[in-house]
Amino acid sequence: MFRKPLVLFVSGAALAGLAWYGWQAQRHLSTEVAVVQKAGSAPADEVAKKVGKSEGSPAKGDGPQAKGDGPPAKGGPRGPASIEIQAALNKDLADIASAVGTLRANETVVLRSEVAGRIAYLAFKDGETVSKGHTVLKLDAAVQEAELAQAKAELALGQTNFDRSKDLAQRKFVSDSALDQAAANLRVLEAKFQLAKARLDRTVIRAPFSGQLGLRNISLGDYVKEGTDLVLLEDVVSLKIDLRLPERYLGRLKKGQPIQVLIDAFSDKTFKAQVEATDIQVDANGRFVLVRGVMANPGGSLRSGMFARASLTLAERKGAVMVPEEAITPIGNELFVWLAIEGKAKRVKVQTGLRQDGLVELIGDVRGGDQVVIAGQQRLMRDGQEVRSLGTGSQANK
Repeated sequence: MFRKPLVLFVSGAALAGLAWYGWQAQRHLSTEVAVVQKAGSAPADEVAKKVGKSEGSPAKGDGPQAKGDGPPAKGGPRGPASIEIQAALNKDLADIASAVGTLRANETVVLRSEVAGRIAYLAFKDGETVSKGHTVLKLDAAVQEAELAQAKAELALGQTNFDRSKDLAQRKFVSDSALDQAAANLRVLEAKFQLAKARLDRTVIRAPFSGQLGLRNISLGDYVKEGTDLVLLEDVVSLKIDLRLPERYLGRLKKGQPIQVLIDAFSDKTFKAQVEATDIQVDANGRFVLVRGVMANPGGSLRSGMFARASLTLAERKGAVMVPEEAITPIGNELFVWLAIEGKAKRVKVQTGLRQDGLVELIGDVRGGDQVVIAGQQRLMRDGQEVRSLGTGSQANK
């Protein structure tokens, strides 16, 4: 009855022994491989032989390495790095600041009544162009005319009295003080006459400068109070354009700099202006400076108050060196480009300037026509490394 447990015990012991033996053999082989690799005394093929065919290693000539399809061994010869190049360009550049602004009339004024009265005469039509001094309207001036006539009569009497006193004084019939009194009275009457004349003149509204009148909101017979708005007058032969630019541009703004102006209402045209002046003060809240330009208004098609998009040319550079933006390689805080010169790579330190249409200006030892690497920079490790061009940017993408 004890034979069955005994057989089971012996079988288990045998299996345990075989497992221990296999573990020891594997451990021995792993140690041997590590020693051989560390010492470098045998090539990888001999180590593979020692490992044995029991691990399923392919026979000689069966693996991909034997066919030459795998990567070259470490330290073996490297081929030229594949890159894509493009010639640096020379372009004329303009340093442009963009802004939005508002058109303003060269001169603008709202004509107002200086005295109260009823409108007796209207001498203009809506939108009419008038010259300086043109009579726009008149108020009823009956009272002022009467006051002027009275002042004129009093002045004439005063002049007669003064002349009589002067004649009598010369003949010693009146004292000098009487003559002085007559002279003072004459001067008072002259002032009253001028005052009455000025009051009458204020009933007539005239254009202070040549320009175009707006739409009237008054009619003949309307009673207007002192200070009432009558009509707008603007000189639109030339216009002003007010722009707000960041204060960092202040040191680069000069009188006469060109401005290109776009107006939404005339999208097919570009208008020209130039800088006239800058405000004496910088806005402390928005940190901008107000720039005023002047521009012609041919045909009077433009109106004050129009929204404008402006491009202000701060500086112009002839023949600037331009390359695609992808040619720039940042390393730390510095910028570089790679040049391909007679099949070899050369790294050049540069600074960047203006950007335009995917191109960037280079300031450094790069000239127009130089072959600049625009793709494959990650394969370049040192100056003098051999390179192989896949073509220009347009060719490589075909």
